[in-house]
Amino acid sequence: MRPASLGLNVWLTAVLLFLPAPIVIVVVSSFSRTGYLQFPPQALSLRWYAQFLTDETWLKALAVSFVVALVVAILTTVISFLAALATTRRRFAGRGAFEILLLSPLLFPHAAIGVALLSLLSAMGWIGRYPGILLAHVILCVPFAYRPIVNSMRKLDLALEEAAMSLGARPTYVFRTVTLPLLRPGLVTALLFSFIISFDEVTVTIFLIGPEVITLPTRIFAHIQESASPVVAAISSFLVLVTIVLVVLLQRFVGLELFVEAETRR
Repeated sequence: MRPASLGLNVWLTAVLLFLPAPIVIVVVSSFSRTGYLQFPPQALSLRWYAQFLTDETWLKALAVSFVVALVVAILTTVISFLAALATTRRRFAGRGAFEILLLSPLLFPHAAIGVALLSLLSAMGWIGRYPGILLAHVILCVPFAYRPIVNSMRKLDLALEEAAMSLGARPTYVFRTVTLPLLRPGLVTALLFSFIISFDEVTVTIFLIGPEVITLPTRIFAHIQESASPVVAAISSFLVLVTIVLVVLLQRFVGLELFVEAETRR
């Protein structure tokens, strides 16, 4: 092996080891017995996980995050599906601009989006209410849901639909029994990624929460400002585990290749 190649491999290995290092530190610190964050912990304990799972405040925030993420995932998948259906099955003026609009939340800092939504939702009276949080999360999740669905649609063989209709099947029946099953991987990918992104979102949500609606990530942020208790590390480790499990299931049963641009466009 050439010295240059060896050096490159060493650097790549160092980078790959460095990237998960903060997560490893947080997970290990969550097992500390002391009342403050310590790495490495002098003694191991599950007390902070027990506190998280028995504290009504944390469990309420967890429930709020779960419900919001579930509703957002469903709404975002439906909206992205309809948008992908329009851009792949219809030709209309401004189609390119429409797609850029759908993906535009990726182009702006979340803090700027949060300030803009704060002004908009204040005028609508939705600050600190579920409709405002749902609207903000849907806006943020649409780009991640639209991409796999539109790629799945571009890979769809339209001849299968035409064959079904040529045999006398009604369009609604073809859509339900042919199109939707073929698009299932893209829809499942959009659903799960929208759930993950909404469940973990904090930057924009921190601008919009109120006494009635406090999600788990924003509750963690507020707790860190008041205390350095390892319960935050325990909750963060729990969120990391949930995210990893969902991504592994997604890769195992659907695959992540739908985030790659389709090779053939229609």
